[in-house]
Amino acid sequence: MTKTETLDPILPEDLSQKACEVLELAAEREVPLITAESCTGGLLAALLTDVPGCSHIFERGFVVYSDDAKCDLLLVDRGELDRCGAVSREIAIAMVKGALDRSRKGIGVAITGFAGPGDDDDEEGLVHFACGAHDGEIAHREEHFGAIGRDGVRIAALAVALDMVDNALRA
Repeated sequence: MTKTETLDPILPEDLSQKACEVLELAAEREVPLITAESCTGGLLAALLTDVPGCSHIFERGFVVYSDDAKCDLLLVDRGELDRCGAVSREIAIAMVKGALDRSRKGIGVAITGFAGPGDDDDEEGLVHFACGAHDGEIAHREEHFGAIGRDGVRIAALAVALDMVDNALRA
C-alpha cells in the first residue's frame, strides 16, 4: 500500500489509507478527481497530491474560501448564495457543478462549512458536501460534527469527502 508523504505525520492513519485507496481506484479506472473546497482550505487537494505514483489522477482543485471566490471561480449565483448562505446544500451543489464545468471529465467533490468558531448564527461543525460526475447525479451530504475544533472539523470533512468520492467511483 502506498502512503502519503508530507501530510502523513499529521493525519490519522485510516485517513491516509483511505486517500491511497481512493487514488488507486481512480487511477485504475482512469477517472480524474476535482475538488472545490471552502472550509478545508485546500487540504483535500493537498492530500490527493501527496501519494507518490497516484497523484497524476488529481486533475485540479479550487480553493474558494470567500463568497466572491465562489462566484468568480465557480460561477456560483450571487443571488442564490445570498438567499441560501455559503454553508448550504444549494451552494455545495453549485460549487461541485462549477468545478466540473471548469475541468475535464472526472469526479468532483465540494466542501463548504463552518469549521468554527464563527458568528452567533453559525453552527460550528456544520459542513455540506456535494459529489458527482459531469454526466451523473450529484450526491449531497450534510454533517453536524459539532464543536470539535477547526482541525477536528477539517479532518472529519476530509474523511466524508473521500467516502463520497469512493462511492462515486464504485457507482
